[in-house]
Amino acid sequence: MHVAAPIGFSFGGGFRWGLAPRACFKAFLLLSFLALTGINTVRAQAPAPDTLLINGKFVVHDGAPAQALALRDGKIVAMGETTFITALARSATRVIDVGGRTVIPGLIDSHIHAIRAGLTYSTEVQWFGVRTLKDALERLRAAAQTAPRGSWLIVAGGWTDRQFQEDRRPTLAEIASAAPHHHVYIQWFYSSVLLSPGGAAVLNLAATPALADRLTVERSTDGAPTGWLSGDNRAISDLFNLLPRPSAAQKLISTRAFFRALSAVGVTGINDPGGYNLGIEDYQPVLQLWREQGLTLRVRYSLSAPRRGHELEDFKSLTQALPMGSGDEWLRFNGIGENVTWGFYNNENPSDAHKAQLAEVLRWAVSKGMTATFHWHNDRSVHHLLEVLERVNAQTPMALLRWSIAHLNDASAQTLQRLQALGMGWLVQNAFYYRGEAFLGQRGAEAASTVPPLVSASRMALPVGAGTDAHRVMSPNPFIALQWMLDGKTVSGVPMRAPEELPTRREALRLYTQGSAWFSFEDKVRGGLAVGQLADLAVIDRDYLSVPIADIGNTVSLLTMVGGRIVYAAGPFAALEEKSR
Repeated sequence: MHVAAPIGFSFGGGFRWGLAPRACFKAFLLLSFLALTGINTVRAQAPAPDTLLINGKFVVHDGAPAQALALRDGKIVAMGETTFITALARSATRVIDVGGRTVIPGLIDSHIHAIRAGLTYSTEVQWFGVRTLKDALERLRAAAQTAPRGSWLIVAGGWTDRQFQEDRRPTLAEIASAAPHHHVYIQWFYSSVLLSPGGAAVLNLAATPALADRLTVERSTDGAPTGWLSGDNRAISDLFNLLPRPSAAQKLISTRAFFRALSAVGVTGINDPGGYNLGIEDYQPVLQLWREQGLTLRVRYSLSAPRRGHELEDFKSLTQALPMGSGDEWLRFNGIGENVTWGFYNNENPSDAHKAQLAEVLRWAVSKGMTATFHWHNDRSVHHLLEVLERVNAQTPMALLRWSIAHLNDASAQTLQRLQALGMGWLVQNAFYYRGEAFLGQRGAEAASTVPPLVSASRMALPVGAGTDAHRVMSPNPFIALQWMLDGKTVSGVPMRAPEELPTRREALRLYTQGSAWFSFEDKVRGGLAVGQLADLAVIDRDYLSVPIADIGNTVSLLTMVGGRIVYAAGPFAALEEKSR
């Protein structure tokens, strides 16, 4: 039987309660009768909520004021003034006083390689947000105190020399001094890797000449090797794959730890696009957590083509028992990408054969109702991809499938219009927070003033989702991305985007919540604080709407809820954290 979706029904302006439309008129008549007879309308009408959050500053997308929420069965069932919401409590209702703190919808990273990051997170040294090279090296030195001698210390990315006061990368001598009894691997984006003395020999790089030939030894002015090896993203990824791999048990522990780190900054959901060097077997840790009911955020994942030249064959095989949308509210299959076919992955000049192959795979994806996401970095060559998409769309319309392009920071108005015509969306990450100076040097201030054109895209009503692309290239911290969205400045404080392309705080937050939820067909059920929405939210340590923009990147969550369950709690709420089910 069809049941209408809940809507907000207001009781005297005090709060909103979730009722089906058919019930509204009957509820109105009953409330009128109860009011005349003096019966307590609040208590008479609704089953008791299981949790109340009161005395807060709730950031609602439409700007409507709210001081409190009532939750039941994982959803928001009422919201409004604290006095009215408190009246809903029964003896079994948990009441959480947030003490005037700001509460935001749970953040959804629309493009993050979280499954891959989780495999190694706990076995790595993290340089996220470290402001001096001295402190970064100290983290390496501290790790060396506990790691077995002769083991590898790995910094897999998520940092840039621009974040350091010294404004430079570490040297071979510095890492040798910090960890003299260990092998060290430090990755700088997908461009370069610093290996400690003898590291290349330990990895047996000479035994893989096809890879060694794609790497360049960087040298100082006197011709001596610096320890840095440079190459393209595939070469750097292949070099990373030579490192010792964590055990199955370590991968599970690490995945749990990475997801907890995301919860600590208010992330309640992720869209994972698969990606290069993520094998099918690498999904086992997240699948195990799901089977054990141990997930602490909602995972929507894509599958990338595992083998060059076998893309369609592999997709057909992998999805025989995995139709689009398979899973549940915690883990769900969300289509193919970001490497749909190898001929189109980081290839700015695909051949006609590559285009024909991609079209064949995409026609199959449309026939299966499959969502697809594509990795593309610049506007000058994106026409190759758009031409194939438009050709496929002309034969088999895909407008309802919510396909997307990630990155594409310099998207032109024409490109955005073509995406809109195809019914596609755009996934934006804060790459220029880390590498904006490079773009400025290459293209100049005028071009940089409109990248990415966030406000222009929103005015077109083009679906836009925000994210980080973490963790090899950027920090997974969403508040750093939000800060960059709002001020357009690089990590070293260089302004890029013009004011007309800077969204408001509410607009940016919407892109990081409801906007991201669109790409998994969930924008009507999560991504906002509203009656009927899933109870995914974060109580944060500062007021997102009023603190200086430069301070937003330091925000942390004090309490994060997913489906009404407290998955992370700190500070005054630490005792409330619930264990995984």
